[in-house]
Amino acid sequence: MFLAVPRRARFDTKGKAMRVHIGTDHAGFELKQHLVTWLRERGYEVVDHGPAAYDPDDDYPGFCIACAQGVIADEGSLGIVLGGSGNGEQIAANKVKGIRAALVWNEEIASLARQHNNANVISLGARQHSVEDCERFVEVFLTTDFSDEERHSRRIGQLSDYDNQR
Repeated sequence: MFLAVPRRARFDTKGKAMRVHIGTDHAGFELKQHLVTWLRERGYEVVDHGPAAYDPDDDYPGFCIACAQGVIADEGSLGIVLGGSGNGEQIAANKVKGIRAALVWNEEIASLARQHNNANVISLGARQHSVEDCERFVEVFLTTDFSDEERHSRRIGQLSDYDNQR
């Protein structure tokens, strides 16, 4: 099943901690605040794309698109978008060219999103999961590598080709 994963940040070849971009709306605000602290405690560099304060009337697209744009502009980084269900947030993130955002609902899906799809953003439903579950999903996502298997690389290439034609 799953092996224990490290509880500390991943580092690049220069010893720099992985950067994680995060964005949400009001539905995921409390979870975002928790995850920002939780990730920093584990040594990750976190870029918070908002919101900075709880606003029950805010909308997710701007925050999720900003998060996804941050991932694209920041090679080697990954992203997390949050909302009530995670569905709209995944859709918003996937509007950004080059983003492969996956809706995650368990550890296996978090792992497969990286292994098979080389997902660079995950989307979580804050109203669907406990904080502890979300921590596990994020940890698996951030510590799982892309498999580099030819069939997965080929499929990602096909998606990139389509993205580049738009």
